[in-house]
Amino acid sequence: MHTHSSNSSHLNVSFSSEHSGIYTAAHDDDPSQVSYSPAYPPHSAGEGSHCTIEPMRMVNDYGESTIPPATRDLSIVIPVCNEEANLIPLYTELREVLDSLHRNTEILFINDGSTDNSLTILEELACHDTEVKVIDFRRNYGQTAALSAGFASSQGRIVITLDADGQNDPHDIPRLLEKMAEGYDLVNGWRKDRKDRLFSRRLPSIIANRIINRLIEGTGVQLKDFGCTLKAYKRGIVKNISIYGEMHRFIPVFAAWLGVNIAEIPVNHRPRKHGSTKYSLSRVPRVIFDLIVVRFFADGMSRPIQFFGKIARRITELGFSGIFALWLIKHYAHRNISAETLLILTALVCITALQVTLMGLTGELLLHSRMSGKKEQYVVRQIIGG
Repeated sequence: MHTHSSNSSHLNVSFSSEHSGIYTAAHDDDPSQVSYSPAYPPHSAGEGSHCTIEPMRMVNDYGESTIPPATRDLSIVIPVCNEEANLIPLYTELREVLDSLHRNTEILFINDGSTDNSLTILEELACHDTEVKVIDFRRNYGQTAALSAGFASSQGRIVITLDADGQNDPHDIPRLLEKMAEGYDLVNGWRKDRKDRLFSRRLPSIIANRIINRLIEGTGVQLKDFGCTLKAYKRGIVKNISIYGEMHRFIPVFAAWLGVNIAEIPVNHRPRKHGSTKYSLSRVPRVIFDLIVVRFFADGMSRPIQFFGKIARRITELGFSGIFALWLIKHYAHRNISAETLLILTALVCITALQVTLMGLTGELLLHSRMSGKKEQYVVRQIIGG
């Protein structure tokens, strides 16, 4: 048996020459101190005909003729940012699940500017598991950029995303695949029994999901949990969608515009054991602004004149209402307000609102056009393994 130990003072991991196995903690109070023992025999890409789950029984693949052919059955994309204590337990669970599927798989970890020992652990995993690839960003670019990089590098016919914090359960992956085998192109996870704080995480999520569903009624997509990272996609979807900013939570909406079938199933959600959450109430304003953009793309991307026409109509109605209200105040409350002042102020407010709206949406159009041109929004320092 070949073993390897990290030179880092923070990491002590023993690996066998077989990638599949069981990690056990050497010390209960230090999750980074682990040992490894093999539990599953290695398998080749040609094996798996006896598998009880047939997730690759796909029909009507979207856009497969326009992208390079898949070289693997399944790709797992995991953004990572300062999750050193969660990586080994997550990898152990994930390796166990993937080995049970007997499929040709790959695991893509995207190190999104971690400042802890996460990269060292990922390097060790990639060194001793040929199915692990690490994409290392130069700095933190956010979850959307990390997912975009994972999508671009993925080689699987099906791509599954999940968080690195251990709250998503890898054992839900076969359930996602079983649902996809019914003919769906995208399966979204629903954290029905969510293990997060009520006021800082769950309540804002409930409100955001309701607002999103209301704003995108025209797309035909109505989901209970847009924010759940645990999702399964056909390859053609992730290769034909350009996301930027904070748009990762709206991927099902963008996918709906591609004409795909979307399903949602309840998934297990677990409390965070180590580390701290990267989300807070400060993200709410950004989500709201992204909702405006999504609404614009839903209604106005193919018919911008109709979208801007609605805004112009509302502003005009508001302007005339303001003029009329001030006229009533002038004549019935006997206030000294000149007609010229009323007209100028009302026109100024209307013109300013219209200009700001047009400038913001025009900027989003330009950004969307740039991202559609495949100009990446992140810089990769190195790619390890794979």
